[in-house]
Amino acid sequence: MNELTGKVALVTGGGRGLGEAICRMLGTEGAIAIVADIREELAETIALEIQADGGKAKAIRLDVCDEHQVEAAVAEIVSEFGRLDILINNAGTDVTLPVDELTIAEWDRVLAVNLRAPFVLSKQVLPTMQQQKRGHIINIASTASKRAWANASAYHASKWGLLGFSHALHVEARPHGIKVTAVLAGGMQTPFILDRFPDTPLEKLQDPKNVADTIRYVLSQPEATVIPEVMVLPMQESSWP
Repeated sequence: MNELTGKVALVTGGGRGLGEAICRMLGTEGAIAIVADIREELAETIALEIQADGGKAKAIRLDVCDEHQVEAAVAEIVSEFGRLDILINNAGTDVTLPVDELTIAEWDRVLAVNLRAPFVLSKQVLPTMQQQKRGHIINIASTASKRAWANASAYHASKWGLLGFSHALHVEARPHGIKVTAVLAGGMQTPFILDRFPDTPLEKLQDPKNVADTIRYVLSQPEATVIPEVMVLPMQESSWP
């Protein structure tokens, strides 16, 4: 039997890009994909397509910056399915400006989506996973959590923070049977990059399906094994030697 069959997985930012690829992978692997996105119409489309392909999925509208929505969404999932096995903190944003042009509001928004939200979501799912004595939290970081380049200070701060949070949570969660993994994804052929930098050569970016397949591998490890951190790069990644 597939290791993911029947597991309930919440994916933030699941309506497009890497989140979409992860949700489709989960559906193919027999998991119940909870497609969460602030754009409900995108989440609905992906969930319906997963169902049409024979998988199981549910769409929910979720603003990850609203802790009350997060609390209600987790409670609804646990009430409906009786469990929550996997949380994938994938939702992310960026503002491409130098520090002296970046507004405080823009800084706060990037940190709220990329760092505060994974903390809030993890905090909400931990009691259920502790009761189950198992679970898996995956935080989608970036090569931006290891290196730095210009005009992305808020993004770097959030992703370096997310990597640190992931390792700290890994230490706290292990005694409860809960796994925590940081996935450091290099550039991908997704709207996150292509909408802002449309001239980026596609050969320098990887298919998000490849990253989703790495996540499948991480989730499929034996119960006694955890992968705390993994980096997935396109062969011609420009931000990594």
